[in-house]
Amino acid sequence: MQIYQSLILGIIQGLTELLPISSSAHLAIIPWIFGWTNNPDFNLAFEGFDVALHFGTLLAIGLYFFKDWLQLIKGGFNQVIKKENTTEGRMFWYIVLATIPGGIIGFILDKFLEDALTTPLIIAIALIVMGIVLYIADKKCKSVTDYENMSLKQTFLIGLSQALAFIPGVSRSGVTMTTARIMGVKRESAAKYSFMLSAPIVLAATIFKAKDFVFSIPFFVGVFASFIVGIFVIKFLLNYLKKGDFKWFAIYRVIFGIIILTLLIIK
Repeated sequence: MQIYQSLILGIIQGLTELLPISSSAHLAIIPWIFGWTNNPDFNLAFEGFDVALHFGTLLAIGLYFFKDWLQLIKGGFNQVIKKENTTEGRMFWYIVLATIPGGIIGFILDKFLEDALTTPLIIAIALIVMGIVLYIADKKCKSVTDYENMSLKQTFLIGLSQALAFIPGVSRSGVTMTTARIMGVKRESAAKYSFMLSAPIVLAATIFKAKDFVFSIPFFVGVFASFIVGIFVIKFLLNYLKKGDFKWFAIYRVIFGIIILTLLIIK
């Protein structure tokens, strides 16, 4: 893999992982469009590289929400040891409980169905369908619950929805934010919880795939690019959603899906 390729993929990962537009779709389609996948050396180098890029955005989440994570971990510890009932302790255990089912189901489905689903046609359909669902959910559902007041039912169902992210084009952030909106969670809170919820699964995937990492200059360039871009994207999205909505992300998904279908027909 060339340095410019890893840089492009790192930037794409940083942009698309944290926005509800599917990083897995972009990481699969962009190399396909440029013909990189015709090179066996690229395909070999790309094995595990996508997970490494996810680690870059995980670092962005960890740094941006560093104080939040410290308070969550401290609150979760105190709730068990000192029996202190705090918002931070409650949210910590909600995240833990919400991660388990979605992580297990997603891992099993991804292991057995990943190759069958990573095709441009499936990706295009997933982008379009989830784009329409996101648009409708965001437009029709009320905004009544903020991050601090989310219930166990809301957090658990949002976590369970992560299992659908094994389908390239669905998007982990997209499906969790969509589910959160269906559950009446405010837009900014939906985005923050989606970011926090993604961290444990991405960390587990990174540890699991670490043996496949090829530590080289392109590797570090890609991870660093996804990290830096991820920081800016988190800040942008949280500020944007204070007054904006998910409409433009939904529209982008549909347009990108149509472009992929068009390229399939042309090719």
